[in-house]
Amino acid sequence: MNKKDKSEEINEMIPEEQEIQDLESDINRQPEEVKSAEEQLQEDLDKEKDKFLRLFAEFENYKKRTTKERMDLFKTAGQEVIVALLPIMDDFDRALKEISKSTEKELFKGVDLISNKFKETLKSKGLQEMKTKVGDTFDAEEHDAITQIPAPSKKLKGKIIDVVEKGYKLGDKIIRHPKVVVGN
Repeated sequence: MNKKDKSEEINEMIPEEQEIQDLESDINRQPEEVKSAEEQLQEDLDKEKDKFLRLFAEFENYKKRTTKERMDLFKTAGQEVIVALLPIMDDFDRALKEISKSTEKELFKGVDLISNKFKETLKSKGLQEMKTKVGDTFDAEEHDAITQIPAPSKKLKGKIIDVVEKGYKLGDKIIRHPKVVVGN
């Protein structure tokens, strides 16, 4: 062999050694890549778990909200009907007031029984009368002032002088504010 052939052979060996070194470095790098792939999968899994937990929490909140809305709807389902019946209750009160002035006690008892039955039926549906009386402090959120008149005494300034129409609540909601006269 001449020098030229030997140098070619050496050059041919060098690429093979280079390939071996590259393979060794790939082998050494491979666990890092596998580890980073595992980390990537773990991160993806954590993201999906987080999305799932958020979606689950959002669904639970939705269920609670709709349940609450449904309960509120059931509580006030008959509100329109009850509001329509309130003037009839007022008429019963006026009729009882006038009949009590007459001498016919049997008529009074009969109308009173019907009135009580009517009121008890509405009360069983959640209707409550708001307790408002002369001398109470006027509250704009609870009372509806129809007029103001000079107070008969200093004690009644800013107070309720007369209750013209009763107020009612259905559950916790005011469906009709009491109409009052306020002293100033």
